[in-house]
Amino acid sequence: MAAPELLSAEGFRADGRRPAELRKVRARMGVFAQADGSAYIEQGNTKALAVVYGPHEMRGSRSKALPDRALVNCQYSLATFSTGERRRRPHGDRQAAELALNLRQTFEAAILTTLYPRSQIDIYVQILQADGGTYCAGVNAATLAVMDAGIPMRDFVCACSAGLADNTPLADLSSAEEAAGGPALLLALLPASGHMALLQLSARLHQERLDVALEAAESACRTLHTLLDRVVRERLQQVTTALGD
Repeated sequence: MAAPELLSAEGFRADGRRPAELRKVRARMGVFAQADGSAYIEQGNTKALAVVYGPHEMRGSRSKALPDRALVNCQYSLATFSTGERRRRPHGDRQAAELALNLRQTFEAAILTTLYPRSQIDIYVQILQADGGTYCAGVNAATLAVMDAGIPMRDFVCACSAGLADNTPLADLSSAEEAAGGPALLLALLPASGHMALLQLSARLHQERLDVALEAAESACRTLHTLLDRVVRERLQQVTTALGD
């Protein structure tokens, strides 16, 4: 799908959305009783699961323990059935390792790790179905899982992608839009402070075009923040009701 074909003459995208419109988001917390925190999210046809354990004592070599803060350990994987092509290795490849590193850096910027020196926090993210914006869905699921675990954070971490169809910004790219080969931007935002935990570009952009795409991604992240905040409040109400019983 070439860039000019990403938008119809009426201004609609291939899936019927307006340029700034997000895919439908469904999410829930506390999906695994065995974990300290867990969450599941759907953004369009992309589905992600996140599980959190900790804070707990260091596992393995204690020499890895940090004296002033917790060690954030992250794993990111795509299920073998997540795409149309069967994957041989669900994790452990170079791309998964790179995304796990990005995930760790993203949550090191948000979690109050100094409250748990010489301890470890494990965040596991698995993409169950991939249809664009997989890393962003993983970040959003992990945010809910960390909060479900009761681990203090500076703020929500909300992630969304954005691209350009000619000069029109598109928010929350689908798989077909990502495959079009146009410039794509990935943003992980702490909405209360406006700090960027992660910003990635797939291609070079002129500053004016970059500003347009970045504004679209930031606006989408703030919309996601409203949606995720609602999920957290619903989960809090459920837990409070259960404790009351």
